[in-house]
Amino acid sequence: MTEELRKTYHEELESVREAIVRMAGVVGETIPRGTEAFLSGDLAEAQRIIEDDDAIDAMSVELEERCYQLLALQQPMASDLRAITTALWMNAEIERSGDLMANIAQATRRVYGSSIGPRIRGLIAQMSEEAARLMRLAIDSYAEGNSGLAVALDDIDDRLDDLHLDAIGAIFESNREQAFDLQVGVQLALVCRFYERIGDHAVNMGERVRYMVDGWLPEHSGALRAKARLAEFGVVPDET
Repeated sequence: MTEELRKTYHEELESVREAIVRMAGVVGETIPRGTEAFLSGDLAEAQRIIEDDDAIDAMSVELEERCYQLLALQQPMASDLRAITTALWMNAEIERSGDLMANIAQATRRVYGSSIGPRIRGLIAQMSEEAARLMRLAIDSYAEGNSGLAVALDDIDDRLDDLHLDAIGAIFESNREQAFDLQVGVQLALVCRFYERIGDHAVNMGERVRYMVDGWLPEHSGALRAKARLAEFGVVPDET
């Protein structure tokens, strides 16, 4: 690869990285917007969020195509290959997080006019804040190539998991007290699950960042354990 081609190649790699960060920023901004629309019953804002998801989808499609072109035309190796495959993974995790906020916007219409108690409202607000924080930290770890922060995301996500459990418990309690009908309870449970899933996507992003920086994935640990168990029985895995 000539010097000029290499320069153009690395400029495109950096452009892809910047596009990933921008798309994550757009999705991150959608989280508080969608939460406010849901809690206030703002149907107009909910509709805007649903429509804005089309723009996120368009960004995702363009990014994916750029990554495939780099893979096909440049045939990258080692760290460059990990950077491109990580961008593809990050793209999918971010896009799915945007879909989840569109789902919450749709739920806004389904529970419109229903009374949601202060405890559940408070827990939803806290879940939203934690989901947005995890998204910010995940993209920070990517932008900075910070493997330590990427690894920490799994532990940071515990707070969101705990809030999710509290929220589900509060929904069951309110349903027993007949504070709202079953359909509203189902929608509230789904909304809480959507926030929890955004946290999971952020943790997945952290795993991909660790792969990009260190070449490690969680599956590597499982593969080593499987290999060790086979070795106990004298079985040598086929390395081909």
